[in-house]
Amino acid sequence: MGFLDAILGRSKPVRPDLDRLFGLPAAAVTLQAGTGFLPTGCGSVCFAGVEGGAFARLQDDVRELLDADTARAGFPVAYEQDAYGYTWLVIRRPADDMVSLVNDLHAVNTLLEEAGFGPQLLCTVAGFHDVPAERAHGRVLALVYLYKRGAFYPFAPLPGADERRDNALELQVRALLGDDLRIETELDRWFPVWGAPGLDA
Repeated sequence: MGFLDAILGRSKPVRPDLDRLFGLPAAAVTLQAGTGFLPTGCGSVCFAGVEGGAFARLQDDVRELLDADTARAGFPVAYEQDAYGYTWLVIRRPADDMVSLVNDLHAVNTLLEEAGFGPQLLCTVAGFHDVPAERAHGRVLALVYLYKRGAFYPFAPLPGADERRDNALELQVRALLGDDLRIETELDRWFPVWGAPGLDA
């Protein structure tokens, strides 16, 4: 960081470190022990779509790579588009196989980055839910990796609420996972991801 950047309060963006995604399996164990939340087996990568044949071919390549395991895992990948025009590549794996899910999420991010589409990558989401037998209401939780920040944050929508968050749970998860994941320190960057595909159980 240069002298003027220091004076003016500017900082360089954090270089993405996709290997941080590999911290998710350990974080899942910590999360289950501390809160009872379990992986849903669903994760997703969100990116801004780009027009053109090259990007369409890359999407097909990603689908072909991940669907090669469909016979074993039983879940094909899917693309979804949200109300804001962003594209989500949705990956489903057995809920007890967090390692395979993370490997696939990492592969998708890496393919997009190596093909020159890194600037279009927005976030990666891994979904969790609590155990219905132990909770009055089923709750969901996302661990969101911000590509351009190189950090995670928890997102916990309140069940049945109209776009309201469980801030107490989010702060609890932040404190719980500090040793497993690099947590985004600026709370105003904990953007809501309402309806993200990685949140369903």
